[in-house]
Amino acid sequence: MGNKQTVFTAQQLDAYQVSSAQVKLYHRYRDLAPQLVPLDYTKEPDVKLPYELIGSMPELKDNPFRQRIAEVFSEDGEGNMTLDDFLDMFSVLSEMAPRDLKAYYAFKIYDFNNDDFICKSDLEKTLNKLTRNELTEDEVRMVCEKVMDEADLDNDGRLSLEDFQHMIIRAPDFISTFHIRI
Repeated sequence: MGNKQTVFTAQQLDAYQVSSAQVKLYHRYRDLAPQLVPLDYTKEPDVKLPYELIGSMPELKDNPFRQRIAEVFSEDGEGNMTLDDFLDMFSVLSEMAPRDLKAYYAFKIYDFNNDDFICKSDLEKTLNKLTRNELTEDEVRMVCEKVMDEADLDNDGRLSLEDFQHMIIRAPDFISTFHIRI
């Protein structure tokens, strides 16, 4: 970081309402690919860091959902991130983000087929990632059935965002497990 002088337009600074955490995150973003990320943002560069760089960050590299997290927060849906995407991801995954916001993004991350519902297939993928594929097929099926029985309020065989949020309310440790440190 040292003597680097970063330059943003007044509108960009106003839009970001720059905090010390955001400045720190800008430098983290830039350090991932200094050859791609300019110090001067006054010309509003169109910069996207590839998923391979984002997924290799210490905060994500051991997370079984790292690719889904990057896909959900990236504008292109492929995990390639602009600075805005990067700031959004860290903001939502910070300890300070509201529970409802965390639940909304957790829902999006667990909705692997992007149909705005968590179905049995989404639950199976989520469970396999959470357990790192250590459960048998029967154990996965049993857990998925139990989740659906308890969380599917309208009994349509899938979880809506409302169903998911209702389930999260009953999980007091959810907030503490759904964050990363800057």
